[in-house]
Amino acid sequence: MLSLQQIESDLKDALKARDSLRADTLRGLKTRVQNELTKAGSKPGQDLSESEIFALIRSEIKKRRDSAEAFKQGNRPEQAKKEEDEAALLQHYLPAQMPEAQLAQIVDQAIADMSALPADFGKVMGKLKAQLGDQADGATLSRLLRERLK
Repeated sequence: MLSLQQIESDLKDALKARDSLRADTLRGLKTRVQNELTKAGSKPGQDLSESEIFALIRSEIKKRRDSAEAFKQGNRPEQAKKEEDEAALLQHYLPAQMPEAQLAQIVDQAIADMSALPADFGKVMGKLKAQLGDQADGATLSRLLRERLK
């Protein structure tokens, strides 16, 4: 189970190994988790649930991918690579994602079960997110659903 203690342990290992990219990335993640704990008004020793930490990690990955894209457009490939490397490092903390072919089958089945029209995008997406949870990336799921509801 992923927790703040696991992140701290991995950070300590990265510092000992003098892996600056990993250490900086995990420092940022640790700070984000601690900020969320503070925002939630938690008591000392209390931790976020694993699914809440996964949501934070997905958010951090999205930020880094968006930044990488902006750096590429700004002709700064070295910064873009750093952001992509950080996103890849954070990706290791998420559970394995379902293959896209299998997701496509599930999306097709959900559309058929609900006899969905393009206007039903939100309903179908909600059902799929509830069904799949952390097994599927929301952006991939959204893209597949949009392609099939046209």
